Amino acid sequence: MTDVAALKQEKQDLIEKMLGMQQQFINHEHENGVSGKDYWASSEGLLADYRQSYQDMANRVVDLAHQIVGSHR
Repeated sequence: MTDVAALKQEKQDLIEKMLGMQQQFINHEHENGVSGKDYWASSEGLLADYRQSYQDMANRVVDLAHQIVGSHR
């Protein structure tokens, strides 16, 4: 596997994980509701690390996309 192929695979894996997280969030929201306080300040359960984990993955996807095409953020 080439370096570019490995980067593309990592990017695809992250996108799939993010889509799974979105589906979990939607299911949680439909079953339990989500207040702003829950979303921004939850200290346990699904939402405890959701925002930061999702943001970290999204930033990595952007970085990978730039690496793949040879551009910079």
